[in-house]
Amino acid sequence: MTLRLGDTAPDFEAQTTEGPVSFHKWIGDGWAILFSHPKDFTPVCTTELGAVAKLKGELDKRKVKAIGLSVDKLSDHEAWSKDIEETQGAALNYPLIDDSSRKVSGLYDMIHPNADETFTVRSVFVIGPDKKIKLTITYPASTGRNFDEILRVIDSLQLTADYQVATPVNWKDGEDVIIVPTVSDEAAKEKFPKGFKTIKPYLRVTPQPNRN
Repeated sequence: MTLRLGDTAPDFEAQTTEGPVSFHKWIGDGWAILFSHPKDFTPVCTTELGAVAKLKGELDKRKVKAIGLSVDKLSDHEAWSKDIEETQGAALNYPLIDDSSRKVSGLYDMIHPNADETFTVRSVFVIGPDKKIKLTITYPASTGRNFDEILRVIDSLQLTADYQVATPVNWKDGEDVIIVPTVSDEAAKEKFPKGFKTIKPYLRVTPQPNRN
């Protein structure tokens, strides 16, 4: 099953390191990151899970929950979590799914046979409050993810969901944004009281509207 942007994220029930989860109910009215790991007790995954634990404050500010997955059993997850805390200086503070049945991996197409027939690739799904998929990224098993980039995209997704703007290349929270072409100059004057600069008729920039 190939999931595309705008599709409803498949719902599921699973056992996790924080107890049973019904996915859509667990997301609630916030945002979620679902990310998979090839295998427990592997080096790159260990660094990633520790990094996400350290980002809890940043995720909480954005009303984002994180949930991880690998195809190993809950008992392995629990044992591995001790290694993560010891080596990365951060204890797991989000659930890790036991997907030894491969059920969730199948729903989200996380096993790519041409890469590996057994283990999941490093998939990332960002899911909005409407339970729609807003972002998908797939990394090979050998490459650790850049969670600063994932946070950056979430900032853009949340901003552009509320305002008629888009974010330019390499944009970071607090920088100028682009007014979408469907907004006329007349409407832009009302919607963006800080003003805007017209570079081309289709390229107008304005200060980030949700910043003072």
